[in-house]
Amino acid sequence: MKYKKSAVSSAHIVAAATRVLARQGYAHTSLMDIANEADMSKGAVHYHFPTKESLMTVVLREACDAVARGTLAAWTEGDNPLQSLRSSLQELWRVRAQRTDEAVVVADLLAQSLHDSKLRSPLSQYYRFAVEQVEAHLHEQLGKIGLKPKVPPQLLARLLHALLDGLLMQALVDPDAFGPDEVVDALESVSLAMLDFGGQATPARDLQPSQTPTEDE
Repeated sequence: MKYKKSAVSSAHIVAAATRVLARQGYAHTSLMDIANEADMSKGAVHYHFPTKESLMTVVLREACDAVARGTLAAWTEGDNPLQSLRSSLQELWRVRAQRTDEAVVVADLLAQSLHDSKLRSPLSQYYRFAVEQVEAHLHEQLGKIGLKPKVPPQLLARLLHALLDGLLMQALVDPDAFGPDEVVDALESVSLAMLDFGGQATPARDLQPSQTPTEDE
């Protein structure tokens, strides 16, 4: 039987794979499981993606795209670059804390990669892409107010993702360890500590406008 490759078919398979992986985990998911979820034959899935690892590369890319779209929207909210930084951190944590299918798949694959070296290449591509997204937004937003990272921008972006993913794993095993506001506050403090303000103190209203004292206070 011959199958016709198309972007629509591939996207359908990737979406089905993401759902199954989020439910069952990589170790307990086969191409047959994914084919059943997609309502396709195993041969059709295999035609588009010869191996489970090749499918994971695209699943991770799509997961990264989904997170990047939400983060980009947060970065571009309002005219205050520092508030945009906080909004983006909130979004990056939200997709993890709410355990979206994409976030669950990434967390599961990270754990599996300790013992399955085939997953490391797709995951490295995922992180490179995710880091490039954050790095680009950091450069654009912080450049507007003349701020520069004290460490290489790419390393700063990797540190943020490492903190977010590490906190997610802790939240999974200890849900009451911390709240979302605590996470965002801590990430913001870490991020700001790695920025060069040129010797100038950053106005409190720029960092946390919601906490600026009112006239009644």
